[in-house]
Amino acid sequence: MTAPTGTGSQPAGSAGINSAGNSASALAVLRRIASTRPPQTAGERCEMCAEPIPDAHQHVVDLESRSLLCTCRPCYLLFTDSSAHLRYRSVPDRYLSFEPFELGQAQWDELEIPVGLAFFFFNSALGRTAAFYPSPAGATESELPLDAWASVQASNPAITVLAPDTEALLIRSPGPDRERADCHLVPIDACYELVGRLRRVWKGFDGGQESRQELAGFFDRISSRSRPAPAAAEPEGRHG
Repeated sequence: MTAPTGTGSQPAGSAGINSAGNSASALAVLRRIASTRPPQTAGERCEMCAEPIPDAHQHVVDLESRSLLCTCRPCYLLFTDSSAHLRYRSVPDRYLSFEPFELGQAQWDELEIPVGLAFFFFNSALGRTAAFYPSPAGATESELPLDAWASVQASNPAITVLAPDTEALLIRSPGPDRERADCHLVPIDACYELVGRLRRVWKGFDGGQESRQELAGFFDRISSRSRPAPAAAEPEGRHG
């Protein structure tokens, strides 16, 4: 029997042809979109405006999430006013050394830091000083005894120059190779950089020889950048 040939009939296989044609058309559209897409820029980008930034760049602190954001220079400059009530705060580029710094082994033990290094900063959201030390897991917070920290501040009143949230006191306890503790005021991002460096080479309970070499090199670098801290508190340090 001959198949009907009405006006609504389609040749056999036409559905397959149309399907293939649609697929080819969609593929052509995707190719056109891909060809007109802006090229990706290699390297890091500002986490605020997405502009490309160099490897050496500045940071701001998100006061709510306690995280660091990589920023371009214009975005960094938006948050340099420490008196403004903003969610973000630019990290100053200030390095100070405190000499002499009064902290004996007994005082260090009272701080209950399990290793010979920690950084301390004032957390404005919590209204208190927080202490962190390096470990194989990264920066680990210590439950800082407030009385013990108050004793350190009383012995070293110059450390009150520390700006909240964005600067830290990096302290190395007395040890076999040094009679006195080392204390430097540094940008908070430098502390997290150090923790990351130590984490990559950490071995055993105390970090091992390679981590000690990394730490010694880091202190040499910040010592070369530090200037003597003022004897009494002064306004927050300059921004880079």
